[in-house]
Amino acid sequence: MPHTAPAISAEGLRKSYGTTRALDGLDLTVRAGTVLGLLGPNGAGKTTAVRVLATLLRPDSGRASVAGYDVVDQADRVRPEIGLTGQYASVDELLTGRENLVMFGRLYGLGARGADERAEALLGRFDLAEAADRRADGYSGGMRRRLDLAVSLIQEPSVLFLDEPTTGLDPRSRLRVWESVRSLASSGTTVLLTTQYMEEADQLADTVAVMDRGRVIAEGTPGSLKTQVGGDRLDVVVRDPADLAAAAELLGTAVAARATVHREEQRVSVPAEDRMEALTRAVRALDGSGLQVEDVGVRRPSLDEVFLGLTGAPATDRGATDHQSDHAVRSEVPR
Repeated sequence: MPHTAPAISAEGLRKSYGTTRALDGLDLTVRAGTVLGLLGPNGAGKTTAVRVLATLLRPDSGRASVAGYDVVDQADRVRPEIGLTGQYASVDELLTGRENLVMFGRLYGLGARGADERAEALLGRFDLAEAADRRADGYSGGMRRRLDLAVSLIQEPSVLFLDEPTTGLDPRSRLRVWESVRSLASSGTTVLLTTQYMEEADQLADTVAVMDRGRVIAEGTPGSLKTQVGGDRLDVVVRDPADLAAAAELLGTAVAARATVHREEQRVSVPAEDRMEALTRAVRALDGSGLQVEDVGVRRPSLDEVFLGLTGAPATDRGATDHQSDHAVRSEVPR
């Protein structure tokens, strides 16, 4: 692959399952050595995109290349260049962590000594050395995900696909996986990470591409996307719903911005361009107002707010497309 060529490139990718269009003209470019966060709700087409790029599904039309090779015509050249970690751990739970890594090493063509050495190195890299000889069915969710990541790196791929790697993990386990991904990125591995979590994309990605209904609808750094949808927000939660109108007027005046009322959550929200200044003004205005306040805080936009700002509609679950792709993988793997 030429040094200046993108590690991942997709142009006009389309993929349908019956009348459902999972990919609808997907365009994507990922520079070598960077992390792209592919952000979107269930059903946006993220998993289908990963499976096409990883040569597990054939696109109906369009072109894509990974590591400089066409994913359809040169699938056999793409596969040695990539690693893939799906949404669910794929390790053998009856084997130990070490045995899993040695087994996959041998399957990838390493000799007995090479597989042992590679397993030892990866166990250390992912902080699994102490649990190396325990069966994987005794691992926590976070440990299994790290073992999954280790398996995907046995071939030392230049491009790694991570499909929602922290789904279902507790906060501590999620942080450990994030640390592993940061380590991979710092070593020069190109990473395409799919996620439903804005916070995850913010923590890990150099660039974020927002997907909806099978195509990219916005792209940029995490900070630029948040600015595009209104930046930080200051929230005030009131105890009595009858106080919402008064709180909205008070905050709107204090911060000199339009307040939004969320009645179901008993919350008033206003833009906070300067986090500390907005918070200080809000607290001063609320002090002595007589309003009973449950909570005050400044936060980043949520995924729903990003989608609401970009599409005019909330990021509701449209999960049929990627669910259908689960049933199509085996019959459509390129030969």
